Amino acid sequence: MNTHELLTKVKNGELSVDAAEQFFRRKPFEDMGYAKLDTHRKLRMGFAEVVFCSGKADDHLKNIFTRLYENEGEVFGTRASEQQYALIKKLYPQADYDPLSKVIKIEDRIKPHKGKIAVCTAGTADISVAEEAAQTAEFFGSHVERIYDVGVSGLHRLLARLDIIQTANCIVAVAGMEGALASVLGGLVDKPVIAVPTSVGYGANMHGLSALLTMINSCANGVAVVNIDNGYGAGYLSAQINKIAYTK
Repeated sequence: MNTHELLTKVKNGELSVDAAEQFFRRKPFEDMGYAKLDTHRKLRMGFAEVVFCSGKADDHLKNIFTRLYENEGEVFGTRASEQQYALIKKLYPQADYDPLSKVIKIEDRIKPHKGKIAVCTAGTADISVAEEAAQTAEFFGSHVERIYDVGVSGLHRLLARLDIIQTANCIVAVAGMEGALASVLGGLVDKPVIAVPTSVGYGANMHGLSALLTMINSCANGVAVVNIDNGYGAGYLSAQINKIAYTK
């Protein structure tokens, strides 16, 4: 619950002043020893803390998921293995897992999805990163249009979907190889483009470095770049931009 929601509940009589006061008196983080959960992140930033699952010990992961679920009523985890999903599924049967994006989530299924974000990929091999971006944005309340396999080797495929792309509040361009898709999109829209280089490609792609350098050196206006394969970072930023657009 963010500050606006809290104060609205007080105004409408759904929450007492004393309960609201206790909320603000809570520590800004919960010290679990091995983790310090940022319990005030949603209050400060609008979106709650997310779990980066890769590398976490089983007990740590289970306890972190439990505390976040108790605090927020939903949890989003990235870079999770199927074995980690099995651990969470035993605790929370309602948890979902997408093996393509490696996302685990326990989600409020009836929350609205507002605005519009277009998530585009150059190729089918980029979809795993794109799905991490799309599902992140959706978890944070954005409506997402997926437009996949529209790279520059067949530009007519992209142009056929341009009407949808141009009406989005933000565009996420996910591409490996030479990473040209972001520049092309940047020259066709009047909204921000978030470029995501992927590690997809042959040897000289250098695990995504060639796409990263192309995107950083884009001559198109309004293109920003996140790290290689960082679908989560792009999804989060696109949700922030989209939220500004549909709340103004």
